[in-house]
Amino acid sequence: MARFLYVLLAIVLFGVLIAIHEFGHFITAKLLGVKVNEFAIGMGPAIWQSRKGTGEPWEEEKTLYSLRLFPVGGYCAMEGEDEDTGDPGAFSRQAAWKKIIILCAGAFMNFVLGLVITVALFLGVSQARVPVITQFAGGFQHEGADGLMVGDRILEVDGHGIWVYADVQTYLSRNDGQGVDLVVERDGRRVTLKDFPMGRYDYEFEGHTNHGFGLIFGRVDELSIPERIAQGFAQTVDFVRIVWMSLGDLVTGRVAVTELSGVIGVVDVVSEVGSQSETVAMGVQNVFYFMALIAVNLAVMNLLPIPALDGGRIFFVLLNSLLYAVARRRIPERYEGYVHAGAFVVLLALMAVVALHDVWNIFA
Repeated sequence: MARFLYVLLAIVLFGVLIAIHEFGHFITAKLLGVKVNEFAIGMGPAIWQSRKGTGEPWEEEKTLYSLRLFPVGGYCAMEGEDEDTGDPGAFSRQAAWKKIIILCAGAFMNFVLGLVITVALFLGVSQARVPVITQFAGGFQHEGADGLMVGDRILEVDGHGIWVYADVQTYLSRNDGQGVDLVVERDGRRVTLKDFPMGRYDYEFEGHTNHGFGLIFGRVDELSIPERIAQGFAQTVDFVRIVWMSLGDLVTGRVAVTELSGVIGVVDVVSEVGSQSETVAMGVQNVFYFMALIAVNLAVMNLLPIPALDGGRIFFVLLNSLLYAVARRRIPERYEGYVHAGAFVVLLALMAVVALHDVWNIFA
C-alpha cells in the first residue's frame, strides 16, 4: 500500500514538472505578446475548460484554458509554432530574441523548481558532511606530507571542483584504482597531488566492514540558514553537472543505451526509494530530492540542440538569424516543422522502446 502511494506521488510530481515547464512557455509568451491558443494541464479528455483573453487588438480568439483527465503532462499551444499563419501575434512572426526567451523559459522554470525543492529540503537539515579529512581508516598507506593529511580539504578530483561532499565519492569512483590528480587545501595553501594512488579496499570502521577509499570526512553540526541555502544552491548546480556527466557517459559508451530509464522506470525507482525509507517523512523527502534531480535533468535535456526539443528550436532560430544576416533568407517554417515532426516521431519510438524495457525490468 505504501509503495502504491509513492507511485501516485511520483506520477503527480511528474505532472507538476511538465506543467511548470509549459507554464514557463505560456507566461513568457503572454508577456511578450504571442498568441496562445490553449494552455492545458494534464493530457487526454478535458474535464474543465474556460476561455479568457487579455483584450489585445491582435487577439481575435481568447486562450482556451483546460484541465485534462490524466495528471501527466500538459502543453502550451502557440499560434504559428511550426508555420507562418499570417497572424501578427503568431510565434513565427516574433523577433528572434522573443522566441529564444519563450523557448528557454520552460527549462528555466524546471531549474527553478529543482532549486526551490532542493533549498527547501536543505533548510530542514542542520548537519552536513564536508570534504575535510578528519581521520584515515586502518590500512590507508598514503598518509603524510607527500600524501594526504588530516585537515586536508579536497578541492578538486581529476580537474573536477568539489562543490558538495558527495562529489568526492563520485569522482574518486570514476577513477577507481588508478592515479588520481587531487588538489587539496592544507594550512591555507593549495597542494597538488599528481597521479595519487586511490583504490578501494576493505576496512573496519565503527564496528562495520566497509569497502572504500579509507578516507573519513567530518561534518558541520549546526549549519546557519545562509549556509543551508548555499548548500541547496550548490547541490542544484551540481545536479546540472551530474546530468552532463551522464550524457557524456552515454555518448562515449561508458553507459549502455539499455541502461536508460523512462517515466515508468523512474516512477518505479522513486516509489522504491520512498517505500524503503525508514519513516514516511524520510520517504517523502527522498522522493522530493529525487524529483529535484529529475527537474534539473529535464531542464538540461530540453536545451539540447535536438529537433523537437526546445534546444532544437533555439538552434533553428539562431540558424535562421545567421542565414538572414548573410543571405537575407530563412528556412521556410514548414520545412522546419517537418524536421521537428520527424524527430518527434523518433523520440516517441525511443520512449516506447525504453518504456517496454522498463516494464520488462520491473516484472522480469
